Amino acid sequence: MFTSQTSSFQESIDVDERDVDFDNEEIAGFSQKIQQINSYYAIYYYQNTSLTLLDASLPSDAEPELRSYISRRLSKGALLGGMGNIATVELSIPEQAVGCYCCLLEQEKSPEQPEADGNGWVVCLLGGSEKGLNLFRIELDKYVQGLQGCLTPEMHNLETDVRPYLNQWYEESVMHIHRVVQLLQGNVGYLLHAALSHKLVEVTGTDEKTEADVARFIKAASLQGLVQEDTTTASLCKAMSEDSHTNLIINYSTSPPTLTNEVSNRFCDDWIQAFLNAAERFNPFLLRQILENFKLKAIQDMNNLKRFIRQAEMSHYALFRCCLFLQSCGNGDVLLQNARAEHSSFPEACGIINVLEEFLGEQAQGTLY
Repeated sequence: MFTSQTSSFQESIDVDERDVDFDNEEIAGFSQKIQQINSYYAIYYYQNTSLTLLDASLPSDAEPELRSYISRRLSKGALLGGMGNIATVELSIPEQAVGCYCCLLEQEKSPEQPEADGNGWVVCLLGGSEKGLNLFRIELDKYVQGLQGCLTPEMHNLETDVRPYLNQWYEESVMHIHRVVQLLQGNVGYLLHAALSHKLVEVTGTDEKTEADVARFIKAASLQGLVQEDTTTASLCKAMSEDSHTNLIINYSTSPPTLTNEVSNRFCDDWIQAFLNAAERFNPFLLRQILENFKLKAIQDMNNLKRFIRQAEMSHYALFRCCLFLQSCGNGDVLLQNARAEHSSFPEACGIINVLEEFLGEQAQGTLY
């Protein structure tokens, strides 16, 4: 039983880079760095089924090819207002085939300008691969929506606002996880544990960009919205916020950063090297895939614990199996924290959880769980 669990866990860590290698280059070795991925953008004004180029960072040969592709998508109704669409496009650029995120931002409708109905702007962000960009769909949607308030048909603010904003899409929407791992290095396990256990993270001694990077890392690593425990998550977050002594504090005024109230476990620590290896290869898409695998494994373990608790209410042997599972998974503190909040209104389950917590407490006196 536990041999298969260990194998499954190792498989979740061992991401095949060829599945998330977004430069289409041959892999010579895991430790070898890859070149930073090129990124491009283009923005068009869409009016009466025609596209007018406003700005692009693409080579001159590639832009008409992209415009033709976008025109075909629009004619088929494949671009809906405010909804990003990701696909692979082949252009006259060094990468030839790249991932392309496209979003139609519709012009605000008004009685004074009825002719503007259906008009808008098409924003294209290109780089990496389709699979890679899909990992950052939420970030890309949010980033492009940030343009909505400063777009006009005349685009007088192109050089002052729009172009600088679009030039930063890759750094702002994709690279934040990489920056956090590079700064924290081996301490990233504490951040992973904080995300799973709903612990608040305070960042001091640095700029707003780094604070935002850490906040987005925590959000990306959190299981909120992925498990059926909305009220549980809310109650846990409220309880953790009321106890400021448990907050993880990261002080960036020192090098390396200093952490206070840091807590981790074997489960989170086992993932550290995978994150460091991906960061060394400068592959943000691989980093995000590893983060998604980390969350998936945590969810699988939570579901296993729920099943064991239900079985343990009727069988002492199932309770024993539950103890063995918590001992082997290395994430017992987080799993029991979530289980207690979720089963707070079920006396029998709470009794089982009390026994499990006592068991882990005894185990922790000899070894970390």
